[in-house]
Amino acid sequence: MIETAVRFFQEGGFFMYPIAVVLVIGVIVAAERYIYLSAQKMTNRRDFNRLHQMISKKDLKGALNYANEAGSAMASMLGFGLQRLARRQSREEIEYAMEEGLLEVMPRLEKRTQYLATLANVATLLGLLGTIIGLIAAFTAVASADPSQKASLLSQSISVAMNTTAFGLMSAIPLLLIHSVLQTKTNEIIDSFEMAGIKVLNLINDGSGGKPATGAAPKAPQGEQPGTPAGSMA
Repeated sequence: MIETAVRFFQEGGFFMYPIAVVLVIGVIVAAERYIYLSAQKMTNRRDFNRLHQMISKKDLKGALNYANEAGSAMASMLGFGLQRLARRQSREEIEYAMEEGLLEVMPRLEKRTQYLATLANVATLLGLLGTIIGLIAAFTAVASADPSQKASLLSQSISVAMNTTAFGLMSAIPLLLIHSVLQTKTNEIIDSFEMAGIKVLNLINDGSGGKPATGAAPKAPQGEQPGTPAGSMA
């Protein structure tokens, strides 16, 4: 099996080497992205649970300090909203701040994943290029060969030239599959950010100390003068 693979690689010619380099780079990028996204998923869940607990206990100062020190993408996004909450701003302002935080952390999650699709295309094109050049060389050699040997020589040359296309496809298909898996994993993390933001906003709106969504003053009860508020806001 190993000898067959080695012979297959050696018979493919020069273009087998750049395809192999592309495959190695793709595997390295895929491994780094998978490890990073897996770690981010666990870290984000931990930080969200911690911040959700603090906000539910109305420990806004502790939640803000934790968000600034945690360093995770989730903590960074929620930290934007907690800063607006500390300034007693409205729900809309807090939501806009968290959307801004999400836009800031998204490039970190999507970084280098798109390279895998590009590398898969490059591997396929290198394989086709190697095959075309191999066929050109084969027909050139057959043109000056003995007529009795032309058929066998041509079939052998075409078989060798096709090795680069086969190897290019063997490299491209796994890279495309890995790209799809990582893209799905990234989308799941981004969806979890949106869900976390909604949960925090609802928790704030339910009485964690945030400003009412409308920002309007309470109505005065009957019998009081119109300019007299019913009570002071916290």
